[in-house]
Amino acid sequence: MTSFSLNEQIKNQFHDQGFIIARELFDADEIGGLARIIESDLQLAGESYGKLDASGNATKLAVRNELAESPYSAIVRSERVAKTMQSLLRDEVYHYHHKMMIKEPRIGGAWEWHQDYGYWYKNGCLYPDMASCLIAINPANQANGCLQVIPESHKMGRIDHVTVGDQFQTDPVRVNAALERLPLVYCELQPGDAIFFHSNLLHRSDANTSDDPRLSIICCYNTKRNDPIKTDGRHPNYSPLEIWSDEKVSQILKSGNL
Repeated sequence: MTSFSLNEQIKNQFHDQGFIIARELFDADEIGGLARIIESDLQLAGESYGKLDASGNATKLAVRNELAESPYSAIVRSERVAKTMQSLLRDEVYHYHHKMMIKEPRIGGAWEWHQDYGYWYKNGCLYPDMASCLIAINPANQANGCLQVIPESHKMGRIDHVTVGDQFQTDPVRVNAALERLPLVYCELQPGDAIFFHSNLLHRSDANTSDDPRLSIICCYNTKRNDPIKTDGRHPNYSPLEIWSDEKVSQILKSGNL
């Protein structure tokens, strides 16, 4: 079970820096069980599709907008993720979507600099009162394209994006200006570690040049008060999120069963 505990110092760091890293949010048995589930999940493999970066390389992802009866949905519902998100965003949260990110060895592409709110603003969300939790399934490092962030960049507000490949990319002039003033952080993770990050935080990742895959699940949440003014037909409007106990979720992950 996780040893991570949210406190005022960590919450203040999230609001100041735009992200926090939660070490061992899921323990080795839990994340090992999840890895075995992913390896044998033919439906997930069939749902995944590629997103091209500026160089034409693809990173695979599978996006799910509904909470089906699955171990992935159990992670979204888990109190260690959802309740932490509620504390960080200071409001009731609901499931916006979740996705599996798959960077295959040697061929997994990059993600260009972007803000998640650059996408979600177009979906009718008036405010950037949204955030994501990325959970590492296997080690994430610079060689296999770990997440990179620019601390405090969420304070810049929503930045214009342009289309590059199959992705949205933040205005390079603004990104370069941010990098002249703010540090660049490589978020290296061990399996079970997680990053909670604000929807306006500038982030990207390099291509996977290693012999090792990089898999992660990303749980995305919106706040109740930020219910979209329109629906894009994919991401849901507000509905209450049933939060499950850590004990229940741990059992599901270890057994692979609901």
